[in-house]
Order: sequence, then C-alpha cells, then structure tokens
Amino acid sequence: MLIKNLENKIKLVMIIAISVIVGCVVICIGSMVTATNMVIDSQKKIYVLDGTVPILVSRTTMDETIDVEARSHVEMFHHYFFTLAPDDKYIKYTMEKAMYLVDETGLAQYNTLKEKGFYSNIMGTSAVFSIFCDSIKLDMEKLEFTYYGRQRIERRTTILTRELVTAGQLKRVPRTDNNPHGLLIVNWRTLLNKDIEQRTKSNY
Repeated sequence: MLIKNLENKIKLVMIIAISVIVGCVVICIGSMVTATNMVIDSQKKIYVLDGTVPILVSRTTMDETIDVEARSHVEMFHHYFFTLAPDDKYIKYTMEKAMYLVDETGLAQYNTLKEKGFYSNIMGTSAVFSIFCDSIKLDMEKLEFTYYGRQRIERRTTILTRELVTAGQLKRVPRTDNNPHGLLIVNWRTLLNKDIEQRTKSNY
C-alpha cells in the first residue's frame, strides 16, 4: 500500500514537473514572438522633425506604394521631357534628368528630334512648351502604362494646344538620387500627338 502511494506521488510530481517545464517553454516562446513583433513594429515607425516637433510616421514597402510611385515616375519623366524653354542649358538639364528615368527608347526619340532641328527651332522662335497630365492608365500586373496629356506651346503670336498619348512598360531598378522611385520606363513610344486648338495671342 505504501509503495503504491509512493508511485502515485512520484507520478504526480513528474506530471507537475513536466507541466511546469512545458508552461515555461510556452511562455518563453510567446515572449520571444511578442518581443520580435514589437521590434519589427518599432522599426516600421520613424520620427521626422518638423522644426523642433517630432512627428511619428510609418515606413512602407515599395510593394505597398508601387502604384503611387509608378504614376509619379511616369508623370515626372513626361514633365522633364516635354517642358521646354528657349534656353539650351535648361533643355540640356531637363533632358539629362529625363534620361535617368527611361531606357534607350527615350534617348532615341530625343536624338531624332535633335537631328530634325526641333530644339534649335525652339530657341529660334522663343517657344515655351508646357505639359499637363490628364490621366495615367496603369496595369500593375504587367507594369504597363498609357499616359494622356496636353501640351501647350506658346510662341510670340500664337498658343497651340496638342493632345499627347504615350505608352510603355515599367521595370524595377535600384533607387538612386537621380531615380528616386526605383523604376525605369522601357519600350516608350508616342501613340498620338496632334493639334487640337490654336489661337492668336492678344496684343495690348
């Protein structure tokens, strides 16, 4: 009888000991998982100083903002490529900026326009070119885009408005100071570029 009581007590002690060990392991694993998640969450949050006031902001991955960055990249390229002034240094500056955002298809269009005397004509006629984006259609699965915009060409006596539609694909590349979105426009082409309105400037 005494032996059976000892055996039962030993079994009970073993069960309690195993339960305590399992409980400790579960608590340790839970603590490690919780601590890891807290560290990851804290790394996603950064503080930005607005003067002397710290503002809490959250970090995001490129996958979370790819559609916004793609639209911004496409619009930025078209702004640099199609905003022109009768200043050879300004044209060179904007074209250099644009070429960081596009592959050789953009350079080919630039060289074609240059050979035709397009940029020389801008300086000869003191024309000012501005671009206005109407919309950008994006296919995020294929990383393809279609850009719809209007170009305003102001000369000494007339103002011409042209409709502009271009298309291309986007390719992910490393981010740099000259390419902050980490995207590159490839296979860029002009689908439509036609006059839609021309009016004479009023002379006062």
